[in-house]
Formats: sequence, structure tokens, C-alpha cells
Amino acid sequence: MTLTRATGVTLAATLTAAGAWANPIDQIRPDAPELAAYGPLPIGVQTLQVTIPDSIDVLNVSGSDLPRYDRPLTLEVWYPAAEGTQPGGTYTALLRDGATEVTLTGQAARDAAPAAGGRYPLIVISHGYPGNRYLMSHLGENLASKGYITVSIDHTDSTYSDQAAFGSTLYNRPLDQALVVDHMAGLEGPLGNIVDADNTAVVGYSMGGYGALIFGGAGVTQASTEFSWGAPNGLLEAHLAMSDTHEALMDPRVKAIIAIGPWGNNAGFWDASGIAGLRVPTLLVAGSDDDVSVYDAMREVFIGAVGTDRHLLTFEHANHNAAAPMPAPKESWEPVEGLDFVPFEHYADAVWDTTRMNNIAQHFATAFLDLHLKEDTEKARFFDLVPNSADGLVDVDDAGNPTEDHTYWRGFAPRTAKGLQFETLPKGQ
Repeated sequence: MTLTRATGVTLAATLTAAGAWANPIDQIRPDAPELAAYGPLPIGVQTLQVTIPDSIDVLNVSGSDLPRYDRPLTLEVWYPAAEGTQPGGTYTALLRDGATEVTLTGQAARDAAPAAGGRYPLIVISHGYPGNRYLMSHLGENLASKGYITVSIDHTDSTYSDQAAFGSTLYNRPLDQALVVDHMAGLEGPLGNIVDADNTAVVGYSMGGYGALIFGGAGVTQASTEFSWGAPNGLLEAHLAMSDTHEALMDPRVKAIIAIGPWGNNAGFWDASGIAGLRVPTLLVAGSDDDVSVYDAMREVFIGAVGTDRHLLTFEHANHNAAAPMPAPKESWEPVEGLDFVPFEHYADAVWDTTRMNNIAQHFATAFLDLHLKEDTEKARFFDLVPNSADGLVDVDDAGNPTEDHTYWRGFAPRTAKGLQFETLPKGQ
């Protein structure tokens, strides 16, 4: 069946009547930009368990001893489903405290048969520290409905329920992302048959963005490999700029990166040469008031990544939760044991509505990924924008067609492109 916005409204009404419409991840506001809406394809979702064999057990490194283990990862995979798949389903996720279970609702049908015929580009989604595979589930579902296979990772040692030493995340994050690309490329069966891993993108938030930038060519500094609070025993030298091991990590199948609030430059993990090593087209997304990854540090990545084409989307006055997290589950609005803050703060922004930010991220991600993974050059027009959305001019003729003086942000209805900046720099500049 064709999944439309009207279908989503009908589904919402059904779930409301059933008392299950508690924490929707699939809301599209009436004022959402043009490409935010769900696409025409029904969606399936599966949970996969994978391992990285013979991985260094970072948590148990002692001196020169580097113990090994099979590193487990849990993946949530969204994909175009077979024609006739009925939309709607639930997810059981853990809240930020790592203990409270919450129910999320969306449009994906659990374990639905994959679409027959055709292959779809791969998108790897990587959460922050801590996080989980549902934190950006809104984006996973949305992009799958538009003809992508989206795979969101539970990063071991970095989820709400198993948050452990930070050094594990620093070392493992880009390796996890690389393993998932390889795993999905080799997947067999009906789902594997529709995966086009030769056209892959990585979407990372915070530490996921850190990993994505390393995976895309931005090798780290020598100083960052020696931090006392970082990865032990010099393990991070595996991602050192201009090292053989970092170069071996590069994957020509990765055609695009979206880094949302990427952490690392604020703490000395890159210098000018490391940032210049980024070689994959990149969309950076940031809040201008981000005091975790620090906005000015993220701008330095944008300015310094001269080795590739890149964009920077800025949400004015937003903090670190800009664009990536799903809307705060209703259970997060109340204090819980084990946290010294209300978990709502982990998901929400003090200024921006989360659904509004999600919709804007869905719009730009769709245009960016269609351009680079599907070679849909028509989508480039959504990046030809005046940098400050407030400077856009609405000028249309009597028939409502834009005149040559019309500069309002393409894809945004009049009065809706507010509080945003969009900047572009080409490779070599």
C-alpha cells in the first residue's frame, strides 16, 4: 500500500483509541518543510544481533595486556517492506536512566517481509554517549519510507543500560560503524538481497558524529591518544591522522556523512591537518548554544574540512540536543531514581520544539542523502539558500509562482524558515 501523511493520521487515531499513542516518533507537523513527510513505501523493522570477533576488550586492558573478546552489537534495521504491509507498530525502549521501559509508536511493521526486487542504499545511524538505537528512530523510519535501509546501533559500553569507561567509546565508535557496513554488505536472505552497501552514509550524533568524522577521514591528534582519561594504552593511535591503521579504516562505499552535534574538536581530538583529512561530503548540524560539543569548535570543523564539499545547518539558540533526539517520552518528564536531573533534559531543548527540529533534520537529510547516495541532482536545489533564513524574501506573482526576486528558503512555506542558518563550502575552499 502507499503510505501517506493521511495514513499516519488514521493510524494515530486508531492507536489513540486503543490507548497506545503515548510516545510517537513519526509526527510530521503541518508546518514541516517539504521533504520531511514520510515517503511512499511501507516500512518493516527487524532487530539483529551481531558481534565483532577478536575485538580488543578496552574495559579490561591492563598495562600492555590487550585481552580480546567477541564484541556484541544490537542493531535496529528499518527497510522498505513488501507491498500491502500494514503500517504501525511499537518499540520497547529504555529511558535515559537505563532502567525505565517506555513504549514508542511508529509506522514500521515488526518483522514485515522486505520489498521484492530492487536494492536500497544503506544508512548507519550512531547514537551519543550514552544513548541507544532508538534515540534517532524518527530518522530511521522516515528515511526507510523513502527507499533506504537504515541501521541504528546499540553501541556496547555506551548505552543507557551499560554505560562504561569513555575510552571504549573513543576507540570503538568508528570501528563499530565500519563493522555494521561490512555486516550489512554480507547479509543473506530477503533483507540482505535489498541492501546496496556500495552506496552508504553514516549519520552520527555527538559521539556518533565523532566516530563518523574519523570514519570519513578526520584522523585524531597524537595528544588525544595520550589523554589520561581517554583510551588506555595508546589504543587511539589506531585512528591517528596519517597512520596506516586509520587509512585502512577508510571505506569507498561511504559516500556521505551527517554529523549532528559532533563531539571531539572541543577537546583537542583534531587539529587543522586532521580536519583537512575529511574526504566524504558532509552535512554538519549544530545548535548555536551547544555547550557540550561547543558550537565554535564545530564551526572549525566546517571551515577546516577543505578536503570535501560540506554544509553547516545551525539552529539558532539550540543547545546540544538540536535535531537528533526523538521527542522526549512522556515518562521522562518526571524525576527517576539514579539520575540527578529530570531525564526530559536528555531529549529536549529549552528553546526549540523537538518535533520541529526532527522535521527540519528529516528534510535536509533527505535532500543530502538523495543527492549523494541516489545521484538525484535535482535535490541540490534545496541547498541553494541565502545563509540566514531571516533574509529570505517571499516574492510571488498573482498565480503564486516565485519571481526572480524570491529568495525564501526552498521547501519552506512562508513564515516557517525561522531561526536557521545554512552555509556551504566546496572542496578546496
